[in-house]
Amino acid sequence: MIDKLISTNSETDLHISTHLNAAELPAMIRPLMNLAQSPAEKDMLLLSLLTAAGSCMPNLYCKYGIAAKRYYPNLQLFIVGSAACGKGIANLALELVKPIHEKMPLIIPGDATYPAFYQTLAKQHGRGYIHESEGSVITDIWRSSTANYNTALRKAAEHEMISRARCKEYSVIENPQLSMVLTGTFSQYHALVPSIENGYFSRLLTLIVDDVQPFSERYVQPAESSQEVITTAAEQLYHLYEKLLFSKPREFCLTPDQRERLGLHLKTAYPTLIRMLGEDFHSVILRMAVHIERIAMILSALRKANELSAISIQHSDFLCSNEDYQIAELIGNKLILHMAQAYQMIKGTEKIEQPKIKPLDQKQILLSLLPEEFDVQVLVSEAKANGLSHRTATRWNEGWVEQGIVQKIRHGVYRKLLACA
Repeated sequence: MIDKLISTNSETDLHISTHLNAAELPAMIRPLMNLAQSPAEKDMLLLSLLTAAGSCMPNLYCKYGIAAKRYYPNLQLFIVGSAACGKGIANLALELVKPIHEKMPLIIPGDATYPAFYQTLAKQHGRGYIHESEGSVITDIWRSSTANYNTALRKAAEHEMISRARCKEYSVIENPQLSMVLTGTFSQYHALVPSIENGYFSRLLTLIVDDVQPFSERYVQPAESSQEVITTAAEQLYHLYEKLLFSKPREFCLTPDQRERLGLHLKTAYPTLIRMLGEDFHSVILRMAVHIERIAMILSALRKANELSAISIQHSDFLCSNEDYQIAELIGNKLILHMAQAYQMIKGTEKIEQPKIKPLDQKQILLSLLPEEFDVQVLVSEAKANGLSHRTATRWNEGWVEQGIVQKIRHGVYRKLLACA
């Protein structure tokens, strides 16, 4: 039964767009949805657009749970798919963020070492948007510090403090608000989420796409210029961003009826999956409730973009409409099924022994992380960040000098000459 329930071969079960009336979406993103051809492309585009838009909504939050913890409209999404499934459609979401990034830095390159990622996020006061269409870019550069990235992304998903201590330096990002869209293969996804016990699995929204776009449809041109549609939507999002940026913090709320419906849904519908998959899936169910409320918040902000500047900071004036709640619940229900399949896929690989990084690989990684000119303190700091000892780092550096890979400029200062072979 579970195989049928979460099979990606069943459009009826898994596609969001086939169950969604596009005319009910916020006017800002409706024209963009027309640029997608297949149901799979529409699903990828919709989720990417919502994730990108959520990164551009400062001072907007909702409260969840008994502790009334604040959650912001930041989603982290990984689209898992094979080649030729049309994942490139997700790149349209990046175009929406670029105009804002030009005025107020927001985008963080995925092709960055962990120290560079942390420094950029801290410089942007904990707010950022990562968008990478090639998962290997992420997994290759993150391989040397997967644990650091995994922990940072997991904490950012819950807006928990991220800290970093190096030598005499200690810094913290108090309230990270990070959104992310990644696309790639399952092996690339698995590198970031190695096990279901990993706390990041339930925090990372997963969309699995098996459809292969027919060759005949790849060059179908939309009736309206795609660039014009994208430019218009980007301008509208920029104006919304400005309104929220210069406003006081504003709370978004589900109505009492919506909150009761969400709670009932958790108690009645989702436990079926827990019984079929196991208790480990329970955290996915609980966190999906937060994701549903975040998605509803993003939809409502997009829909009420023209009204937000006039809305009072009283949270009762920014209640979720039934329309937006129903769309958010539908998206959440479908994503649960996608995550159930990802759960099974990861489960099936847990008994496979993962290859360990060889010392030579670690040596290559350390050298690649060092700047062109570096001193001993930088060398040791980068080594410790990647689980290597002071002694190992200095010994390797002495070897690089002997091999002509690194040149000693003066006492304690070196310059790289060749790539590590």
